[in-house]
Amino acid sequence: MTTLLLIDIQNDFHPGGSLAIPTADADAQRTASFIRKHTSSISRIVATMDSHHKLHIAHPLFWTNSESGEHPNPFTIISMEDVQSGKWIPRKDLKHPVRQPLIDDAILAQGGDVPDNLYSSDGALDIEQYCIEYTRRLEEKGRFQLCIWPEHCLIGSEGHNVVRVVMDAIQDWSHATGGSVEWVDKGANLLTEMYSALCSEVPISKKTAFDDDLFESLKINTDKLVMCGQALSHCVNYTVRDIVDHWPKDEMSKLTVLKDCASSVPGFEESGEFFLNDMKEAGVNIETSEEFQP
Repeated sequence: MTTLLLIDIQNDFHPGGSLAIPTADADAQRTASFIRKHTSSISRIVATMDSHHKLHIAHPLFWTNSESGEHPNPFTIISMEDVQSGKWIPRKDLKHPVRQPLIDDAILAQGGDVPDNLYSSDGALDIEQYCIEYTRRLEEKGRFQLCIWPEHCLIGSEGHNVVRVVMDAIQDWSHATGGSVEWVDKGANLLTEMYSALCSEVPISKKTAFDDDLFESLKINTDKLVMCGQALSHCVNYTVRDIVDHWPKDEMSKLTVLKDCASSVPGFEESGEFFLNDMKEAGVNIETSEEFQP
């Protein structure tokens, strides 16, 4: 039983998109060919979707420079010190969803003490104090500082859609096998980043905490778990790392990353290579789509 995990193969990460990776179209062509070649042996396809709102914490319009009044340019790094000093100010008119709060204090507390001043006397979230705590936890974790990205994968937009060549291939797979693609959205919470499809960088709600159900479904009844998508340096990297961290150590040979069906964000190529080397040392198969044997 082979499960194919497609990670964020969406228009905004491809040429013409807002966060384009120059080689992503070629990756998508190879991915589509892989699906068609192995249609009969792929028993399940799980596809993750980076899914953001315009006013996400890692998008420019969430922040304003206290001196110039301007929003940060893409790829600006905002540190905890920048927030504490008031250099970058989060927008105070941010509206929270009515149906479900963005923050579950019980989940937030699992990552450390919840600051006493996180809420005002009327119970409203103090967004500046939250952003200080958020950037502190990011930096304490050691993976990232807060990086501002171009607006991308806005829910309902063309950039959010799956690339056509891959979408056609998975729909043909569905018709041929009777299977249906299982869609997993990530990144819809405004107040945390979610590079991994299994867990956010700073869990603040049940939806952004580690997804045990998804992980167990990938592990159970899976002889081979094959993974690819965009970007190798970020969402493929940290999705696969979360899987590997929880996967039985004596079953690493069940995991495969298709290295010719994923590329790094320009400027982050070293992160992608470091990831592939780490996974190879962990026992994960690093193969091309042509080398893979079902």
